[in-house]
Amino acid sequence: MSQANIRDLMISSRTMKMPTSRPVVLCLSGHDPSGGAGLQADIEALLAQGCHAAPTVTALTVQDTVNVSDFRVLDREWVLAQANAVIADLHVEAIKLGMLGSVEMVETVLEIRAKLPGIPLVCDPVLRAGGGGALGKDEVGYAMRERLFPASTIATPNLPEARILAELPDGSADECAAKLLPFIEHLLITGGHGDEHEVHNRLYSRGGDQHTFTCQRLPGSYHGSGCTLASTLAGRLAIGEELISAVRTALDYTWRTLRDAERPGQGQFIPRRLPLDGV
Repeated sequence: MSQANIRDLMISSRTMKMPTSRPVVLCLSGHDPSGGAGLQADIEALLAQGCHAAPTVTALTVQDTVNVSDFRVLDREWVLAQANAVIADLHVEAIKLGMLGSVEMVETVLEIRAKLPGIPLVCDPVLRAGGGGALGKDEVGYAMRERLFPASTIATPNLPEARILAELPDGSADECAAKLLPFIEHLLITGGHGDEHEVHNRLYSRGGDQHTFTCQRLPGSYHGSGCTLASTLAGRLAIGEELISAVRTALDYTWRTLRDAERPGQGQFIPRRLPLDGV
């Protein structure tokens, strides 16, 4: 082979588009400048699952590890432009929804979803920050329940969020599930918000199946645990893991990130989603 042919092959190998082996997950979430929740949590959790995150910003927040003080939902055109650029270029295997913040953004996400039919969609109905601050009015939650849940594979509310969505202020997980399952096929209601010694995470399916996953309650409070769980679950589904197994894997991984959490600020602990070098 001549030197010219070798040179041409080297140039071709550098410029050709090489396929990626990592499943792509489109993340529609808010940005948390503290790095504990939102899109950074999505990216880190998906990297840990061997996936590639395609982060599409839906909202900007002013928050730290203590609480959220303000937020701004992006214009619908900007969100559509971001998502459309990803969809046109990358082969998306799953969608993860986080903070939407407005009814208009719920409708925007439905438009994006229509372009990616048939792939898993994990809906994390983010209505409150870890410190308790609101990240959208209750009407946003109701729009998610009525409009987004039917287009989702699974939703992952914690019990306080499930109570808002079900309009049952003092409802149990079972009661909330009974109210919400007409809207969605699978529902994972996470525990840990009471004073129980063990945390009970309950998976409900419309067909009547129910699975309870228990784990040791950890001390302290955490910023970004819900984002971590939902993103991990989306990643496991993108890989092709069966739903019940994917839920178990996501819960186990999330618990480990909380066990190893760090406290870089003055508020809540942040899950350690990626290992330290050499650990």
